[in-house]
Amino acid sequence: MTTSTTAAPVLLNGVLVDDGFAEAFPMKGTRLLITAHNLAWARHAAVAATGFATSVIACGCEAAIERELAPEEAPDGRAGVSVLIFSMSGKELAKQVERRVGQCVLTCPTTAVYAGIDEGEAIALGKNLRFFGDGWQVSKVIDGRRYWRVPVMDGEFVAQETTAVVKGVGGGNLLLVARDVDAALAAAETAVAAMRAVPNVIMPFPGGVVRSGSKVGSKYKTLPASTNDAFCPSLAGLSPRSDLAPGQDCVMEIVIDGLTEADVAAAMRAGLHAATARGVDSGLLRITAGNYGGKLGPFHFHLHKLLEAAA
Repeated sequence: MTTSTTAAPVLLNGVLVDDGFAEAFPMKGTRLLITAHNLAWARHAAVAATGFATSVIACGCEAAIERELAPEEAPDGRAGVSVLIFSMSGKELAKQVERRVGQCVLTCPTTAVYAGIDEGEAIALGKNLRFFGDGWQVSKVIDGRRYWRVPVMDGEFVAQETTAVVKGVGGGNLLLVARDVDAALAAAETAVAAMRAVPNVIMPFPGGVVRSGSKVGSKYKTLPASTNDAFCPSLAGLSPRSDLAPGQDCVMEIVIDGLTEADVAAAMRAGLHAATARGVDSGLLRITAGNYGGKLGPFHFHLHKLLEAAA
């Protein structure tokens, strides 16, 4: 993984910001709106539906909660949660949506599910799940949209027939280099909190943070990805690719997926400013980003350009 260039870094509150760029790639995405009798049950369903969805390397999709919905924002006037799900193809995304909604939303008490994006290629949402009703299911068309009502033991499960798939961007990232674990975690948590205030993006890893940053390929032919040894502190004196200086003893990565290139850029910018606002005395020493020399994807988020745009 390439991370920096020969240009001089800039300092924000004493924190070095490399003149590197994050390299992202095209994905397909959709938004689902999950509502329930109260917010707690909507969150139960959303957490389950977005589980095991950190990386397309092995999970099939990348998904997370985008935000909570006020009752007036939800199609049925109930408390709800918005989730975003991304995959590498529309076909795989459709498979993931149907399985996750069927196993995690249909099963959860009092829930309903609706499309959160109207324009785009349609994929099944409740279209096939209705057959769980064993012939008792009924549909209703409201404002040109079809909804299915499936009888279940607490009443009925309501699901919009389809949701829309749009082009998305996956793999935006920041690498936070710190003096120790406490400093790295605090900076990452601060950055993730700021990013979550940006619409149309998710950070799919646990808590929004990944400690097992990867590079493409491995010495083992069966592995498509392996540890990013350039940023492993224990390899600083061993790996010829090491990009860590003495005292840089912990690195945390934040990966961002978004509905558009502008959304990912906005989230990265928010994270950059939130983290650097803590200052170098907090133990955050440097921020850089991961790329593969421009060979992985067409979206390049240059850190210095993000800062210039903010200014």
